[in-house]
Amino acid sequence: MTRREAYLTLEDGSIFEGFLLGYPVSAAGEVVFNTGMVGYPESLTDPSYRGQILILTYPLIGNYGVPAPSDDASQPVFESGRIQVRGLVVANYSEHFAHWQAASSLEKWLIDQQIPGLTGVDTRRLTRMLRARGTRCGQIVVDVAAAFFDPNQHDMVAEVTAAEPQVVGRGSLRIAVLDCGCKASIIASLLRRGAEVLRLPYNADLSRFDFSGLLISNGPGNPEWCRPAIDAIRWSLAQQIPTMGICLGHQLLALASGARTYKLPYGHRGQNQPVKDLRSQRCLITSQNHGYAVDPDTLPPDWTPWFVNLNDGTNEGLLHASGRFLSVQFHPEAAPGPNDAGYLFDDFITMVATHHAR
Repeated sequence: MTRREAYLTLEDGSIFEGFLLGYPVSAAGEVVFNTGMVGYPESLTDPSYRGQILILTYPLIGNYGVPAPSDDASQPVFESGRIQVRGLVVANYSEHFAHWQAASSLEKWLIDQQIPGLTGVDTRRLTRMLRARGTRCGQIVVDVAAAFFDPNQHDMVAEVTAAEPQVVGRGSLRIAVLDCGCKASIIASLLRRGAEVLRLPYNADLSRFDFSGLLISNGPGNPEWCRPAIDAIRWSLAQQIPTMGICLGHQLLALASGARTYKLPYGHRGQNQPVKDLRSQRCLITSQNHGYAVDPDTLPPDWTPWFVNLNDGTNEGLLHASGRFLSVQFHPEAAPGPNDAGYLFDDFITMVATHHAR
């Protein structure tokens, strides 16, 4: 098929030519890349990508289409109810798709949700540039360019958090999820382990609710914008409620404890990030999606680093001496290993059950 020309421009003036894929509208956001070979339906619906233009480094995208949504909360196919990215950039889009679960093409899905994209872009050159210079704000330009937009200067979590409290499933242990843009797979991981999930907005007053353990979810943007969540977590820590943080939740738990975070040059996004458990020396292959990290040198007493990224040495997890608080920068609900880190949910449920019984 004949496609109209369009291009990606970065705030430093760099221009990458391509062809329109998806909805014919210009868009702006932070340009980031994901090194995963598969999983574009999950990535595009991950709320952690809110406000970003996503580059997929794998050269062929769209060949297995897009599945239909699932009504089973314990077996989701998407990470949220809609595409979260502001735009998509790929090297080669497959005009034909084949998969037994496919309900539509990737392009039809983009058009239906009014998301623009580009194909025919030299994503290798673009990724190498971002690795060398760091992430940049950019624009997908179809006709008239949109204004540059930096999600790190806005409260993006407010756009993806739960609108009101919601109970999902039934179980003997109620786990409150502080929803900062929670992936559906995190909820599913708790449900499959017999928990009842109380999903709460990120600015909820935790003292008003009854629960046995707290999970702080993933989400988009700069953790410093999440002051309501940080205040809620400080209350939870003071109450000695068993708590687990994932991705942004890891950073928020660190900030609530008194540590600091900082922005990474280009972040960790993909299904192939190796981390090492500093206790057992075991290596896990993990899925990640974040642009900030915790500074382990700022941790207060009783907090210790747990995991470390083997690519760049950044912190990937925290433990507290009380045995009630833990967090990981990566996504244990994902299955790139496969299921390398799924046991962490078992450990969390056991931790909650142990302290709940006392």
